[in-house]
Formats: sequence, C-alpha cells, structure tokens
Amino acid sequence: MAPLDPAQARGHGKHMTQDSVATNAAPERIAQMSFEEALRALEGVVRQLESGEVPLDDSISLYETGEKLRAACQARLDAASARIERIVAAGDGSPHGAIAARPLDDA
Repeated sequence: MAPLDPAQARGHGKHMTQDSVATNAAPERIAQMSFEEALRALEGVVRQLESGEVPLDDSISLYETGEKLRAACQARLDAASARIERIVAAGDGSPHGAIAARPLDDA
C-alpha cells in the first residue's frame, strides 16, 4: 500500500487513495485512537467531504469511515459521562452538592 504524499497527510491533498481510506476505516485502528485522535480524524474526513473534490466512490468510503469515527467518539463521550455521573452521585443517588427542596414556609 502506498503511503499518502505529505500534502495529503496534512489534509491538503485533493483526496485520499482508496487504500488509505480502507486503512483509516479499520475498526481496530479506530479502537486504538484516543478521543482526541478520533475527533481530529473525523474533522479531517468532514473537511475532505466538504471540499467537494473527492470522487464519489471515495466519498462513500470516507463517509463510512466518518461514521465509524463518530460512533467511536460518541461511545467515549457516553462512557465519560457515565463515569462522571458515578463520581458525582451520592449514596442515595442524588448528586453531591444538590440543594434539597423544602417548602418556603419552613425557611
């Protein structure tokens, strides 16, 4: 498989080769990316698709890659949100620091 030329690697090329699209779409590669790496890769896919310079077949492959990257980012965000909820939740299930509601008459 031929590597991307430097302009394509920086996102300034006209389009990715079919081989590079397939490489970037590999689920194991996406699974190894950090959230930030996956987000940057997704942003690169969006830039390429929005440029309008990618041939149709490559656009479809890019879109597929973008969807895999989007799903990976969403899964990481969902996991982070759940983790934060577990950290913040008190033993009774209410958030730490929550102000208990009480009638105004008891003030």
